Amino acid sequence: MTPPEPHVLVVDDDPVIVRLLELNFRLGGFRVSSATRGDQVIARAVELAPDAIVLDVTLPGIDGFEVCRRLRQEPGLVHVPVVLLTAHPQDELSGDVSDIAAYVTKPFDPEGLVATVRQALVDEDVS
Repeated sequence: MTPPEPHVLVVDDDPVIVRLLELNFRLGGFRVSSATRGDQVIARAVELAPDAIVLDVTLPGIDGFEVCRRLRQEPGLVHVPVVLLTAHPQDELSGDVSDIAAYVTKPFDPEGLVATVRQALVDEDVS
């Protein structure tokens, strides 16, 4: 029996990046859902129960750091790996990045991002 495809929720305010992420994750064997605003993410994540979340830092509504904090307050989402995706170098960011699985800067290698998320899922299963 084939294991189910992992489900990733991709979150970015740029529709071109969302489409690129959706395509690459589907090609990588993932089921994909998306959101474009920070204030949509919590409800979507609770509804969909994704296996992983790729989250832009700069979003309309609420930023990726606040989204991550709120995700960690949801019992069913506490252990879902979050990969931050941003154009800002990590040392320029003022938010807390201690509770994320990985940090990826734009421009990014789409196949590398898929591999990073896949590794975060493996790491979470080991924990």
